[in-house]
Amino acid sequence: MAQPVSERARDIERLFAEDGPIAAAAVGYRKRAAQVEMAAAIAEAIEGQACLVAEAGTGTGKTFAYLVPALLWGGKVIISTGTKTLQDQLFERDLPAVRQALNVPVTTALLKGRANYVCHYHTERTLANGRLTSREDVAHLRRISVFLKTTRTGDKAELGTVPENAGVWSLVTSTRDNCLGQDCPNYKDCFVQQARKNAQQADVVVVNHHLFFADVMLREEGVSELLPAANTVIFDEAHQLPDTATLFFGDTVGSAQLLELCRDTLAEGLAHARDGADWLQAITPLEKAVRDLRLALGGVAERNAAKLAVDQIAASSPFFPALERVGAELERLTGVLETNAERAETIDALVRRAKELRAKLGAWVTAAATLRAALQSGGGPRHASEAQPDLDAGEDDPRDHVCWIDAYASSVQLHRSPLSIAPIFTRERESYPRAWIFTSATLAVKNDFSHFTEQLGLTDVAARAWPSPFDYPSQALLYVPQGMPEPHQSGFTDLVVERAWPLIEAAGGRTFLLCTTLRAVDRAADALRERLDAAGITLYRQGDAARTELLDRFRNTPRAVLIGSQSFWEGIDVRGQALSLVVIDKLPFAPPDDPVLAARLARITAAGGNAFMAHQVPEAVISLKQGAGRLIRSETDHGVLMLCDPRLISKPYGRRIWQSLPPFRRTREEAEAVAFLREVLSRPPG
Repeated sequence: MAQPVSERARDIERLFAEDGPIAAAAVGYRKRAAQVEMAAAIAEAIEGQACLVAEAGTGTGKTFAYLVPALLWGGKVIISTGTKTLQDQLFERDLPAVRQALNVPVTTALLKGRANYVCHYHTERTLANGRLTSREDVAHLRRISVFLKTTRTGDKAELGTVPENAGVWSLVTSTRDNCLGQDCPNYKDCFVQQARKNAQQADVVVVNHHLFFADVMLREEGVSELLPAANTVIFDEAHQLPDTATLFFGDTVGSAQLLELCRDTLAEGLAHARDGADWLQAITPLEKAVRDLRLALGGVAERNAAKLAVDQIAASSPFFPALERVGAELERLTGVLETNAERAETIDALVRRAKELRAKLGAWVTAAATLRAALQSGGGPRHASEAQPDLDAGEDDPRDHVCWIDAYASSVQLHRSPLSIAPIFTRERESYPRAWIFTSATLAVKNDFSHFTEQLGLTDVAARAWPSPFDYPSQALLYVPQGMPEPHQSGFTDLVVERAWPLIEAAGGRTFLLCTTLRAVDRAADALRERLDAAGITLYRQGDAARTELLDRFRNTPRAVLIGSQSFWEGIDVRGQALSLVVIDKLPFAPPDDPVLAARLARITAAGGNAFMAHQVPEAVISLKQGAGRLIRSETDHGVLMLCDPRLISKPYGRRIWQSLPPFRRTREEAEAVAFLREVLSRPPG
């Protein structure tokens, strides 16, 4: 029989008491009323198989607040995180600590996407091919080969001697496309299958958002589910869910998949059916057609990356004829593979892959043509109140999606993304009675959760916020410099550096400079380098090394400045005097050239709404709160947050953004900010 909620609350109070089990497990534990209240609210939601949206300010202790009720009363629990870093931290540190403190016989499992596990078959094939030309790749492959014989999990995160971004990883891991499944000769030893088996048997499974939604998509397609059915699902870093869900509830086909098909066709053809075809000649036309497809985008050929909505491509563009050639060459290669399919299971698997890619490519072409026709006929983005046009049963209105293209330096991806994920997510949430917990430090805009909840269809869900326990007015100062120009004006980044320099100098480094674009990162680094060298301050710039390596270097360098873009705005924890100044160049509004964003804004406008205030401002607030949250990470941290964008003061919407930030003491005087830094840094650490 279920205990009354009040008894649950008393249990939570006892567990989080100053002399309770959680206090014994956590170094430097302090009882926090917000943490206890949040844990009790989550316990109540779990018991009632309800949904709860829970914003927990930095320092609340939200991880323990959801782990305690989850382990005691959650039944089968899935915990999904936004990043692999937090996923590893949860599984390796927080989860074992809480399990030990509560002394409960709970089994746990860590499950990542298949690209994180070394594949026996692909490693052996890469070793046998001997086609690696880089000495560095050869050395990496040798280390991976040794690792394969000693690891129990196959998780590449365990092999720190091979960088996470090393190109050789793609040759020794599998994808959904090239996995042989039960036909693989190494199936019994497969690390992916072992991880899935462990997840099915465990009481608590730690995944990430990408993997969770990949499983949702498999269930949508009628494929056996990857993740076990659960009584409780907890999303940490839940503010990332709308973007991740949009990615997975759409369709993508890219040149990398097609070229990988060509590479695998050559390898398997030469290995098992050398006399079945001229395999090099068989793949060459498709390889050329795929590369020509990227070149057909001409206008963006010189750029590193570009996002293009399908209606931005002129009817006279060579892109669509080039796309037809890709389809024709893919069909021809499929025929060659089919004639040799009986020669080996691996070639038969390539036939299935080729047909799936043909289907995806054809679906995108059809959707793009239908959407272009709908838009050209005067039908703008359909909004929720508008009736569906006459469509065949089960057919989607093309205006409910946007077809777009990601063009990189030498590759291209074709995407079809939904304008709203709420109906799909609601269907998943209602498919099985269970508790759903959504938590993050940044879900609300001035205590209003509607922007987050409406995106996921959570309009009928309870939402609560627990403020940070930090004493922000005494621990931190928010400084908005006077006389800054609008961010679009030339020389803005140089002026950011100029105005930030007195504070960087006063802090002796110990600075994050967070930019909204990679171009600004490079410009700021160039502008600061000579000054930093002269002052004996080390410069770390995003892109010079992997993110985790840059952070480790920053933490271990007494006087350092780290300049980064979006990936450094969240999920980073640097405590103490090592980080005393965070400089943010401008308000993080999403780029207006993003096709999905543009289509969503057009839909809001078509419904009579103010797209800027309804969507862009809330998105900027949540992102800005994440960046600002890097500064104060504990009760003993002190520092200055410098926001260089004058729109925070000069624009009407700036007040809303200003009021959504933590209650730092505020100033517009440089001298006050410099004095604050010098004073807090003169104190003994801690």
